[in-house]
Amino acid sequence: MENKKSNDISSEEHTLFIKHVPERKKLIDRDKKIYEIRPKYRHFTVYVEKFRELKRGLHSVLNELRTASMDDVLEFRINSTGGFVNEGQQFFNLIQEKFYGRTVAYLDNRAYSMGALLFCMAKRRVIYPYSDIMFHNYSTGFSGKGNEMVSRIKHSDRHLVNFFAELIVSKGFFTQSEFDKMIIGKDYWMDAKEMCRRNIATHVVYKGKQIKAKKYLKILKKKKVKKTI
Repeated sequence: MENKKSNDISSEEHTLFIKHVPERKKLIDRDKKIYEIRPKYRHFTVYVEKFRELKRGLHSVLNELRTASMDDVLEFRINSTGGFVNEGQQFFNLIQEKFYGRTVAYLDNRAYSMGALLFCMAKRRVIYPYSDIMFHNYSTGFSGKGNEMVSRIKHSDRHLVNFFAELIVSKGFFTQSEFDKMIIGKDYWMDAKEMCRRNIATHVVYKGKQIKAKKYLKILKKKKVKKTI
């Protein structure tokens, strides 16, 4: 296996690693000598911090990811306090274009604001017992003529609210009522249990194993019962 040098394909806040996975054969029927073959592919891993690229932007990272084939997979390792929504939308566009249905995200500590939305973009969403997430409405600022600012604010608000709703309401993570409260200023802080309950997390890394979120909730319930006895 070969890893490319991370400093060749990194931005200010994010680092990309590439692992080349060889072709694999799995025996299905020994008598008939039937094998299931998985072709070789690349496993892209992006370590995500703040969405605040002030110099080079995400050019080198996105350019490398756009070389992906239909067999390649994308993994995010998120430890982010958020940042510019438009940078997060670039990853959203990339997933739609190159990695649709082949994206996994690990909430490797915290995912706030845009970091939380990026986590929700993945098909498989993995957390740890002390992972931490927060959702809230965007912050922004404009300058210019009054009428121009009003027009831009209305457009941006409509655009971003629809984007947020697609990621967290359409998938059933938030009710419409909860989302409406978020848009007018409510912050939602959630721990591992709440993420599992809402299906924001699909899996949890627990005691060396990656288990389904529903199983983790059962484990927590048993722990609570033992404490009350």
